[in-house]
Amino acid sequence: MPSAREWSRWLGWLALCLLLAGCTHAVVREHQTALTLEEARQTWLGGQVEQVLAAQSEPDGFGMLANGKEAFAVRAGLIQQTQRELDIQTYLLGEGQTTNLVLSRLLKAAEEGVRVRLLVDDIGAVGQGERLAALASHPGIHVRVYNPVAVGRGHLVTRVLASITNPAQQHRRMHNKLWIADNSVAIVGGRNLGDEYFDANDARNFADLDLVTVGEVVPELSRSFDLYWNHGLAQPIERYHQVADDAWQALQSELDEWLDDNADSAYFSELRQQSREAPPWETLHWGEGQALWDAPGKLAESGAPDWQTTLLGDLTANTQTSERLTLISAYFVPTEDGVERLTHLADQGVAVEVITNSLESTDAAVVHGAYAPWRQTLLEHGVTLYELRPEQEADEVDAENEMRVPGASASALHIKAISFDDQLFVGSFNVDPRSVLWNTEVGVLVKSATLMAAFDELVEIGRDPAISYHVVLDDAGHVNWELEHDGEPRLLTEEPGSLWRHFNAWISHTFRLERWL
Repeated sequence: MPSAREWSRWLGWLALCLLLAGCTHAVVREHQTALTLEEARQTWLGGQVEQVLAAQSEPDGFGMLANGKEAFAVRAGLIQQTQRELDIQTYLLGEGQTTNLVLSRLLKAAEEGVRVRLLVDDIGAVGQGERLAALASHPGIHVRVYNPVAVGRGHLVTRVLASITNPAQQHRRMHNKLWIADNSVAIVGGRNLGDEYFDANDARNFADLDLVTVGEVVPELSRSFDLYWNHGLAQPIERYHQVADDAWQALQSELDEWLDDNADSAYFSELRQQSREAPPWETLHWGEGQALWDAPGKLAESGAPDWQTTLLGDLTANTQTSERLTLISAYFVPTEDGVERLTHLADQGVAVEVITNSLESTDAAVVHGAYAPWRQTLLEHGVTLYELRPEQEADEVDAENEMRVPGASASALHIKAISFDDQLFVGSFNVDPRSVLWNTEVGVLVKSATLMAAFDELVEIGRDPAISYHVVLDDAGHVNWELEHDGEPRLLTEEPGSLWRHFNAWISHTFRLERWL
């Protein structure tokens, strides 16, 4: 006979199973795919793209979106210009004024006959299940969450507790970010949905980068979206949150009321001035792009994958570096293998340059702790390091400067971009083990001389001592930080940052958390 302890354990598991079963609902999950190319060409956006491509010899066009307000204006404009289908894939769905406007316009687009598909990583949907279910109650809007947990969905703490029985699931996330309008225009890059990604947050904003793309690369990005959308890990939000069939109407009224009350805000007033009646064809750079993404089933693997089967493997196989390598990464954790590769390139005469966050600016000091110990080795081999400062010199930096983040008390780098000689990769991929091993990612590898020149201008801005620390070694081999303050050069011999940030960085280094960051 089982002991009392065994009976208690079995009853506990039975209760948990009943709880899990009671938190899901029978919902039909349909297989869906993007518009065909012929269908896409019949839309207004498709017609515009067809005309502009006819005048070009290159298969793809790319526009850099480095300014947060412009990046949001393009997105908001695309919602209005879409006639048949809008696909959005995001890691995080924040709350705030930009999200409210997006959700309102998605409902209006659906009312006009647009099919909307919104795919959110389950962590990004924490606490917003009822709202997303209300959105999905509209017949034209479909919302799915990726890698979901059935319970504890109301708060991040309960969400983490619900994952205790399977912590690996909690750790693996869909980090992809995509916007695709009528399978004709796509946006790929580092921005999630949330005020801090579009210069709309008063406390902290991110310097980030997207590419708006047209051409042959767009259907490939749509194919990646379809693979994720139809994968078994993508589940309808209605399976976890029940709402009335007409809940979207109450949500629309709530959003309309909020937008009416905030119509004269400084952000929306400036946004109206930036809005455009046509896609940003004027600033496109022409070249050839290749869409790269992780297989959606990467999150279902039992252990760490072979890196050569990941997006990094595809990126390595499709690039060569003999002259220069520039990494801009919000989270830079090179690891021993990465340091060996970077220093080998530098020793061979390749100009290797890294721009990342400083300890002060990062929103993840534990990640910084896994990067900082490698600085001396990298510098000794000639790798150039820059670290973004959180509070930049407003008097010395043009307010339109695209690496600077105006309007907030602090800023942080969120760009994910890598240039290999004459090729540029922009996407959701950070140079860290999490992006390689644990998350899924997406991006576009581009060969375009004019786009590379525009990227080089952005890199030059990142080197500005009024924006970033230049990390150097002194004559004794100690790490120092060069900067400019009030127009005068300064040198710091101790790493700037609060005691708490230093402690968090020390924790990750001491307990060797590098592989999990």
